[in-house]
Formats: sequence, structure tokens, C-alpha cells
Amino acid sequence: MAFDLDMIKRVYDNYGSRIEAAREIVGKPLTLTEKILYAHLWEGNATEARERGVTYVDFAPDRVAMQDATAQMALLQFMQAGRPTVAVPSTVHCDHLIQAKVGANEDLSTANTQNKEVYDFLASVSNKYGIGFWKPGAGIIHQVVLENYAFPGGMMIGTDSHTPNAGGLGMIAIGVGGADACDVMAGLAWELKFPKLIGVKLTGKLSGWASAKDVILKVAGILTVKGGTGYIVEYFGEGARSLSATGKGTICNMGAEIGATTSVFGYDEKIADYLKGTNRTDIANLADAVKEHLTGDEEVYTNPQTYFDQVIEIDLSTLEPHVNGPFTPDMAWPISKFAEAVREHGWPQELEVGLIGSCTNSSYEDISRAASIAKQAVDKNLQAKAEFTITPGSELVRYTVERDGYLKTFESMGGVVLANACGPCIGQWARHSTDPTRKNSILTSFNRNFKARNDGNPNTHAFVASPEIVTALTIAGDLGFNPLTDTLLNKDGIQVKLDEPQGLEGPEKGYAVEDAGYQAPAEDGSIVSVVVNPDSARLQLLDPFKAWEGTDITGLKLLIKAKGKCTTDHISMAGPWLKFRGHLDNISNNMLIGATNFFNEKADNVKNQLNSEYGSVPATARAYKAAGIGSIVIGDENYGEGSSREHAAMEPRHLGVRAILVKSFARIHETNLKKQGMLALTFCNTNDYDRILEDDVIDIVGLNEFAPAQPLTIVLHHADGNSESFNVNHTYNEQQIEWFKAGGALNIIRQSQQQNA
Repeated sequence: MAFDLDMIKRVYDNYGSRIEAAREIVGKPLTLTEKILYAHLWEGNATEARERGVTYVDFAPDRVAMQDATAQMALLQFMQAGRPTVAVPSTVHCDHLIQAKVGANEDLSTANTQNKEVYDFLASVSNKYGIGFWKPGAGIIHQVVLENYAFPGGMMIGTDSHTPNAGGLGMIAIGVGGADACDVMAGLAWELKFPKLIGVKLTGKLSGWASAKDVILKVAGILTVKGGTGYIVEYFGEGARSLSATGKGTICNMGAEIGATTSVFGYDEKIADYLKGTNRTDIANLADAVKEHLTGDEEVYTNPQTYFDQVIEIDLSTLEPHVNGPFTPDMAWPISKFAEAVREHGWPQELEVGLIGSCTNSSYEDISRAASIAKQAVDKNLQAKAEFTITPGSELVRYTVERDGYLKTFESMGGVVLANACGPCIGQWARHSTDPTRKNSILTSFNRNFKARNDGNPNTHAFVASPEIVTALTIAGDLGFNPLTDTLLNKDGIQVKLDEPQGLEGPEKGYAVEDAGYQAPAEDGSIVSVVVNPDSARLQLLDPFKAWEGTDITGLKLLIKAKGKCTTDHISMAGPWLKFRGHLDNISNNMLIGATNFFNEKADNVKNQLNSEYGSVPATARAYKAAGIGSIVIGDENYGEGSSREHAAMEPRHLGVRAILVKSFARIHETNLKKQGMLALTFCNTNDYDRILEDDVIDIVGLNEFAPAQPLTIVLHHADGNSESFNVNHTYNEQQIEWFKAGGALNIIRQSQQQNA
């Protein structure tokens, strides 16, 4: 059965007319991306062509999805909006707060006890406001969305950076901050700069050890972690049509690692098969009726260079398995060159742990292919040399693969099955180690491998590969092992070679589940109460941020000048801090503690200009705030790369930071800063980064004339009495400037609801 079928019918009923109007306005054939975007304009039928990378556009997404860590803040904000129910279908998924420690049952039981207050809050808010609630253990948000909610040609936003996973079913699915989700749930338009387009033409067909994961690992190596920023990536060609729907989802999921707004595949037989296999034949039938609109026009794919801003071509028939890392997901190594790279760079060659699953690679196909390698280890009398964990993506997948014997196969190899949750992928991993700071290597089928992300140890060298490659190298316990060419010594002293993985795109006996974990909201939410204990350490009702004072902002103290990579993990760490995601003041104690201070090369160690002493970043910010002094953060390239977590924007706002000035921003983080009433600024000349000194007091001038495309001025007051100034850029449009003036977008929503009450 499909959720929200009437909504999907309405979307498809309008598709033909909206695309016809867009094609007439644009005056040329349309890509799939353009069709979906123009079909979801807030205004209805297109009346003007949108300029890629320039025009801000209002859209009307079909649905919203939130995971438990980000849903807390999103829903705390929504509670201030004054609406009795959400305006579009919305869901909450409890997947982030379950720590992987012992095994699935024990870990889930512990999470239900430790997180009861948060789960009760999320369940009650969902019940009150008409939001579907997926209980702890139901699965990871993106896998559950793929199995239940994603549909070809739709548009959704989600409060997690890997929301693009739904692109595997032909949906434009974009990761956002909670404030964006709040807007859409409140019935407002959602704004996005009309993206540029990258076309990836896939030819040939995968075979042997190569998998869909290797497509995105190769693309990441080509585009780097910021090469997709401002772009939607559209995959097409015979190779694209040959990939399973879940394989397509893997590719779209990890597109977040190249900074892409999202990624998408066109509707085809593989997607239809998956819809039917997950009891959504009615949606497949609806999609079949409009299928010409659910893929790009033929002329586009015949001459892609004419219609895309950039085109990449990959031959799947010759694609080699890849291993990417360490510390960044775009350092791509074909398996034939990986062993040499390990030795050349001096990375720890012994593999200590292999981890498969996560939202990126936890489909039936992934599990079955990896299990075929695990079975060989048992049958060929091989002893796995490294620890091995398996994270199913949903209860539907877990129940089905257990029924079909795959989990037993993993356990026979020595594997430990973890809960249907994010776990080690996001740092929710109580890793067993005799020395948690030792240099070591792990290999995962996850998406992100930033320093210290998985286990909190900055010396853990995390690499990313497909589940089948992870399983093979886990058996070997050696990063120098190439399963395509090398042999292993078994318990009998015989050299044996692993055969190519075998698997099924879906279960031959169909999917099965006893309790998928879904809880429908109350028919009448007005009788439901949501209570937050004022003494809670985990939940805190929000107070509105103050509006702009109407003058230039002067006398700002430099809080930190961050050097190098500064992801949202550096700005607002996950792991043990996840428990404070609903309490802004408490979680603000992790603000920027992972960022490297340019002036002393240390993390969480900055100079307090009030007493010239060095201390933690949050404590220093609190000292400035207590003294009534604002502060500013300086950053490097691609600042805010990674997660959609808006806490990375709300924490600085809460602790008195007025502006973030960087060389360049990651898309989601820049938007989150704007939504919270912050100034997100970039250097006109990146060399000006070098002019900022540790004891500087900084002014931001020109705010009374704050206007789109008009630079502001930074004035540096140095400790020696000298001053200098330079211009800085911003990307604010008129509406976003109003967010800044009001103190945040939510203040405008609240005022609007009060006026209409």
C-alpha cells in the first residue's frame, strides 16, 4: 500500500500541463531535472525561464522528512509557527540516537530507555500535528523513505544531507535545515537558487566486483567534495537504466559528498519493479501513465553537452571497484592502485574493522552480494582477520534478509548485526579498542569518512568502498589485499581465491515484515498535549532570536579563524552530542570545538581578547556574549561541508556570533545561516583571509544599504592601532535580507501566522 496516494495523483494530474508550459517558456527540450523543478513551482505554470545558478525560485515540495536528531529542533521551531497541523505530508524517523555497542536487541533496548524523553516528545508532536512517526528500530530515514514515500517526478525536502537517496526512484529530494522544513510544513514556499546541471552519461553494464557504489566513488574523485555545489546531477544512458533502483539510490545518496544539491535518475523499468516489489504497484501504474514526463527529453540525451553545464561519461563495463579515503570521501583509488597508495602514504595497512550497511548501502541487493562473499569465507575455511559489523537499513530489509538466511551467514563469519539505525556512520559507535587514540584503519560502506567521525579518534583512517569489497578486505584484514587478483591462506594452509560476488536486486519470495515500526498521527491533534520539562537537559523550548538593531555591526571580537577543512562535524559534532540536539544551550557547548585555530594549530583553543587567556571556543563566545560583545568567525574553503544540521548555524547565533566570513560555503550551511538571521559572507579576494590577525576587532559596514549583489565592507582594527578594510560578498536576495532584519525567518513566519489568526 502506498502512503499519500491522493497527493501523488494530484502531482501527476498537473504534470503534462506544467511541463508543456515550461517547455514553451524555456524554448528548448528539457532535462528531467528541469521538468521536476518547473512542475513544482510555487506559482503553478511557469511564466518565465529561470537562470541556472542565478535566479532564486520558490518551490512547492510534496513532502518533508525528518530524522530524530534534526527533527527535535525543526519541530521546536514549528511549534512556534502557530499552525494546527502540517501543510504537506511529513514524517519523523528515529534512527540517529541509537548507539551501536553490543548488538541490535540490546542497543535498541538501551536507546529506548536513555532516549525515552526525546522519543516521547517526537511522538507527541507528530501525533498532534499530523506527522507520520517511525519508531526506533524501524530503520534509517532514507531507506524507509525509499521503501515507502519516494515516487518518480516528486519533490521532497528532508532535514538530513543524504535526503537525495530518494533520487534513486526519480525524485528531486534535497537536504535542508530544520528552518526550511518548518517553512514548508507551515504552508510557505521553499526557496532555492535554480541549480546548474551536471549530466552523467552511463554506458555499458556493471559486472564482476564492480557495483553502483563504485560509480559515485569515481564521480567523487572527478568532482571533489565541492565540485557539485550549486548543481543537480542527472544520470542517464543505457548504463543508468541497467542499475537497480536501490543501486541508483546509493549513487544519489552519496552525491551529498560532492556538494551536489541533489542527484536524480529517470523513471525506468528498474524503478517500476522496485515500486511493485515494495507494494506500490498503484504508484507504478500512475507513473507509467505519465512516463514521458519522468525522464529527460530525447534531444537532451542525444546531445547532452548542449543541455547540461557539464557532462561526465563513465563506461560501467570497464569500471573498476574503488576505495576512497582516508579522511575525505573524494580521494578515489581504483582497487588495483589502492595497495600501492596505502604503502606509499604510510597508512596503517592492517584492517581492524569492516562495517557494512548504513543509509547508503543497506538494500537487499547490497546484503545479498556481501553475504555471497561471507559464505565463501565459511565454505573455503577462511578466518576473518578483522571485526565485522552489519547495519540493516530498515526493519523491512532486516526481517527479509534474516528470513532468507543472510544474517546467519554473516554471523557464521563472525559478524555482529547492529540495530536498524545510523550507528557508526554518524559516530554513534561505542567502539571496542584497547587504545582509542592509536593509528588504525577501518573500511566502511558508508558515505562520509571525515576525521574522527566514526569513532571519535582522529587517528582512525576511515576508507569507503562497496559492501562486497568491505567484506572481502575484512576477511583478509589487510588493505593491501585485492580480491580481484590475490589469494588468501585458509585454515588448512591452502591458498584460495574469492569468487565474484553474486546477489539479487530483490527477494525472490518478496519482502516481508511483522512490524515495520510506523505510527500514524491522531485524527484530531487538538486533544494531544506536548509537554517539555523546563528542567530537562535534553529538550528546551526556543526563544526568538533578536531582530537586527538597524545599524552597522561594530566592535566584533574575532572568535576563531578556522584553518582548512571545517565541516559541520567540526562546527557541531555528532556522536555523544546527539543527545542534546533538542536543547540549544547545552549543545552549544560543542560549537566549533573540532575546528583548527589558524594561529596555534590547535582545536578548541582560542584567545579571549577580554583577558588574553586561551580557552575553549564555546566558553570564549559565552564570555563575549555575557559582556554584551558580538563576535565573528572566519573560515576557509567549503565551510560547513557535510551534514544538514542547522545546529551548526543556531549555536553561533545563540552564543552571540553575528557573522561567518569564509572563502566559500557549502550550500546547505549557507542557507541555514541565513534562516537564523546570521550574516553569511565571503571574501571578494580570498587572500584577504590572510589579513585577519588574532587580536582584531572587526566592523561590518554598509548594512543600512544592505541589498542584493551589493558588497559589504569589513574594517579590521589591529592591536597595533592600525586599521584596514576590504569588501566582502554575499548571496542574499531581498527576502533573505528581510530574514536578517527580522532576526531569522521563523520570526517572519510567526508574525504572519499571528496576523492571520
